[in-house]
Amino acid sequence: MPPTFKPAYLIYGDDHGRIAERRAKLCELAEAQSGAEGLERFEGESGTPEAVAAALNAMTFAMGRRFLVVDGVERWKDKELAPLERALAELPPDTTVTFFAREEGRLKAPSRLHKAVRAAGGDISAEESLKPWELPKWAVAQARQLGLTLTPDAARMLVTHVGERQQRLLRELEKLALELGPGAHVDVGEVGALTAASAERRAWALADALLSGSAVQASSVYLSLHAQGERLGSLIYALSSRLREAHSAAVALERGEPQAEVRRRLRMPPKAADTLLENVRKLGAERLRQAIEAIADLELASRGGSRGASEETLVLRTIRELTR
Repeated sequence: MPPTFKPAYLIYGDDHGRIAERRAKLCELAEAQSGAEGLERFEGESGTPEAVAAALNAMTFAMGRRFLVVDGVERWKDKELAPLERALAELPPDTTVTFFAREEGRLKAPSRLHKAVRAAGGDISAEESLKPWELPKWAVAQARQLGLTLTPDAARMLVTHVGERQQRLLRELEKLALELGPGAHVDVGEVGALTAASAERRAWALADALLSGSAVQASSVYLSLHAQGERLGSLIYALSSRLREAHSAAVALERGEPQAEVRRRLRMPPKAADTLLENVRKLGAERLRQAIEAIADLELASRGGSRGASEETLVLRTIRELTR
């Protein structure tokens, strides 16, 4: 029996990984039911209240249910919503519109959108991250569902190692389950040996891919981090740190300092240091300075300095710029 859908949905909150999963699942269900032609996506410049209202009011010849998926509504303002409110009040039959708001700080789904979705007979779901002090207990419960017995001390260590994003914690628990097998008792020793700050390592991998000039590799690493719920703010911090480290090395080499001395100051494994220095020599201090500025621009844009583009679009655009 095919799934049933309400006319409208609003999915919001600060658990960006869970929101991404729900969006992907909805798109999969929509294409399975109505085909690719029955699914319309709105983001960036096309993801405005006016554009969505116009699409809802437009005639369509698509067969079956029509699905509209709208991203970035956390950037909308109440005063912009009048046309959309009217369109939602008169939704055509066999139409489902879903709004996604990846909230953070002051970026929130407008209260008028909440009211309009409810008035249209829609459903509103909050995907909120747990408080940090709630995560160890949550991890113990998730481990139990995977057939593991995770001690409270091990759960606290896991949160310290992996961070506070629930999707990241769940992925680490799944890896522990595969490594140790069902029924395993997991204490601090296993957590210390088998888990690590994987997101931090992958953030360095993203920075190194940028330094090597590989747009494909950098995009792949970023999309993987984005899918598991990694916040852009922490990625920007890691990228900036790595690029500044590379810039300092480039300046030192161009001043004539011995490579061995520059490598020693990097405080990283010899192979990783050699790779970084090889990339540094290719790029030069000036190109690295420009890269640091590009990451600073990305941070500004992600905080609302570039209205209209989604976070994912901003990052991929920056990757293309830095790897040209």
